[in-house]
Amino acid sequence: MTIVAQLTRWVMRQWQVTGWFCRVMTPLACLTGMVVARKQAAFASGRRQAHHPGVPVIVVGNILVGGTGKTPVVIAVTQHLQALGMHPGILSRGYGSRRYPDPQVGAHDLDPDRFGDEPALINRQTGAPVAVHARRARAATALLDAFPDIDVIVCDDGLQHLALARDIEIIVQDQRGIGNGHLLPAGPLREPATRLQQVAAVITNHRSLPLTLAAGPAESPFSHSTRKAALPAQGSPGSPSSPLRIEMHIVAGQTRELNGSGRRTLAEWAELSADMRISAAAGIGQPESFFSLLEQAGIRLQHRIGLADHFDYRASPFADLNTDIILVTAKDGVKCHHLSDARLWEVPIEAIFDPPEFPGVLLDALAMANSRRSSVRHRGKLL
Repeated sequence: MTIVAQLTRWVMRQWQVTGWFCRVMTPLACLTGMVVARKQAAFASGRRQAHHPGVPVIVVGNILVGGTGKTPVVIAVTQHLQALGMHPGILSRGYGSRRYPDPQVGAHDLDPDRFGDEPALINRQTGAPVAVHARRARAATALLDAFPDIDVIVCDDGLQHLALARDIEIIVQDQRGIGNGHLLPAGPLREPATRLQQVAAVITNHRSLPLTLAAGPAESPFSHSTRKAALPAQGSPGSPSSPLRIEMHIVAGQTRELNGSGRRTLAEWAELSADMRISAAAGIGQPESFFSLLEQAGIRLQHRIGLADHFDYRASPFADLNTDIILVTAKDGVKCHHLSDARLWEVPIEAIFDPPEFPGVLLDALAMANSRRSSVRHRGKLL
């Protein structure tokens, strides 16, 4: 483990408690709070204008530093909107990609070096058009110019990017919750914990579920619901509401040979791990969650290689690794094909929700958002 990785893990541990590190950093956290409050007040008062692209915008984000599992939620939301006959497009900053002065827009075989690993993965799983840029309002304009049939935008991250107006906000958190409850750098929060009460839905990602989807895409987890759920009406960020609380678990599908046509379930790897040397690597926000998923499925891991989030794989980190098989996340898999390493297998994942009809309830919320926006435009014309 690198010094940077060790330091990162140490800071993450400090952010779970109110110890000496938290107390030393509290004055800086107060400054963070002032900056966040000033920014929110500027948009709420109209001193700074947010751009709305003209179609409903769903933002999937978090207030906690580090990966919480947003990408599986974005994929699930996008696929469900597609199943409803809608044409969603994806916005992202494109973390881990090269920086371009203009938005990068595409819909087929996206290069992760140009678009970022998560946008490339979302596109591969959904086929939805993607636009990436640090200024998401510009990306939204470019996306709609290139694909005018898009009727809803799903923004991967960007909860704090208030320059892009939004209709529905969804926060994804994990078992860390809000940590010690303090803002950066005394704690892990980008915004005060009260932000959790100002969104349409809060999804808690319970990472440890040793289940697998035995053969390809599973039947939709939204098909047999007997429970009812509804997203509350959401106004502008900062308005009070009672968010819908969603529980999420991650399940793994059939693993795929990156440079071949092989397929195996995690159960098969568990049996093989008695005689084969199987290792795992993850360049995600919380690598331990991937390793735990594999180990709970019964796989004995020889090496557990935690890499930096958005690791670029321009050079192989596995050249000197003496092992038979290397299991990697789907996010890593989109960047590893060029390594031509026959040991690499990708582990796809899927999000399962409780109540299971989420994100089907988005349809009503989108209709309400369109109605509110039409009403505002109509009142503007009368005035």
